[in-house]
Amino acid sequence: MDEVVRQAMAKWPNVPHCFGWLRLDARGAWRMRDERTQQLELAGERIAHPALLDFINRNYAHDEEGRWYFQNGPQRVFVDLELTPFIAHTQAAPVAGELALVLHTGDALRDIDSAALDQHGRLYLCRAQQVCAVDDRDMAQLLPAMKIGGRRDDEALMRWIEGDHREPVTLELAGASIAIQAIDSSRVAQHFGFVARPR
Repeated sequence: MDEVVRQAMAKWPNVPHCFGWLRLDARGAWRMRDERTQQLELAGERIAHPALLDFINRNYAHDEEGRWYFQNGPQRVFVDLELTPFIAHTQAAPVAGELALVLHTGDALRDIDSAALDQHGRLYLCRAQQVCAVDDRDMAQLLPAMKIGGRRDDEALMRWIEGDHREPVTLELAGASIAIQAIDSSRVAQHFGFVARPR
């Protein structure tokens, strides 16, 4: 967290929290949502200013209840999460032929603890308290790293996604083999312990 933010929090400790005005979408974009946008359940305007994006990403945290927020000076702006607190993207790794993952905040995602795949083919990854969904545009690049019964078999993987869990599925990434569990998309927030819509 930025030092100027810490100082503002100390100087004005009782500023009311803000809810509903900031959203993280399924592809890792921050979106501002005015009252009309909130009432109509719209996504909101995408934030594009690089300095503002860096400021939000540096001051992004969660409370003990699993609510994620952006600490904007003395005010805590709680975030509506379309999917998860973080969104991961693929990028080329320094070693030729390998993939690396980076979070929407710009931080590298390494040492993944667990993985889950829902009934829509959405992949979720977890490292400590960082839970992320992989951007759907990046899934094609990760498919070759997903093995079912130790082999690459796209048809068998599709059957697994549709509910045939007789064979184990793993994600083979950066020299690690991570078991993938099945998860229902409606239970992601509860399973990983975060609040998708703080109020």
